[in-house]
Amino acid sequence: MGIIKIGDELHAEARRASTVMCRSINAQAEFWMTIGMLAEANPTLSFNEIVRRQYESAQLRAVAA
Repeated sequence: MGIIKIGDELHAEARRASTVMCRSINAQAEFWMTIGMLAEANPTLSFNEIVRRQYESAQLRAVAA
C-alpha cells in the first residue's frame, strides 16, 4: 500500500462518487484506477464489457434491474 497524491478537485470528485456508490473514498479511487488500467489495455471494450468481465473473473453473476 502506498500514498498517491491527487489534486483537490479529483479528490472531491472521488469523495462525491464514493458516497453515491457506497464505497470508501479509497475504494472509489481504486475502482477508477482499475477500470482505467483495463480500458487502456483493452481499448475496444466498453465500460459495461469491462465491468461484466470483472464480474465473471470474480465468479459473480450480474443481475439486471
